[in-house]
Amino acid sequence: MVHVGYAAPRAGVPAAASFRRWVEAALRGAKRRRATELSIRIVDVAEGRALNRDYRGKDYATNVLSFGADLPPGVQLPLIGDIVICAPVVAREAAEQGKAPRDHWAHLTVHGVLHLLGHDHIIEAEAEVMEALETRILAGLGIADPYRP
Repeated sequence: MVHVGYAAPRAGVPAAASFRRWVEAALRGAKRRRATELSIRIVDVAEGRALNRDYRGKDYATNVLSFGADLPPGVQLPLIGDIVICAPVVAREAAEQGKAPRDHWAHLTVHGVLHLLGHDHIIEAEAEVMEALETRILAGLGIADPYRP
């Protein structure tokens, strides 16, 4: 189950059904077969910056943040966490990179889901695995490799 909340103007932001489709593609691509629940919150620059500052110590709005669920011991829920996507940053990046905005939204959604599933890109070898998985998932959605120049 995917919950989508909009805390930023909706202009240029995909509908909840698109986010759900992209999340499902990411879960399938990562071979996640059990029930899964997560939330996606679309935010403006002020909220994106505050969250990035408060949780990562970086005083700027970033494109996507993933917050894994920290469930108490013994609590068995399908919740894996929350994804926060900053709408103005996504729009700016898509324009700067010459990407279709919808493709960039899809990429960042898939990227966020993979983080919630334990993937990371700090170490180069892990980054290569994560990027290859993202590329394969996005190709299944008809979206070009976001890492190709």
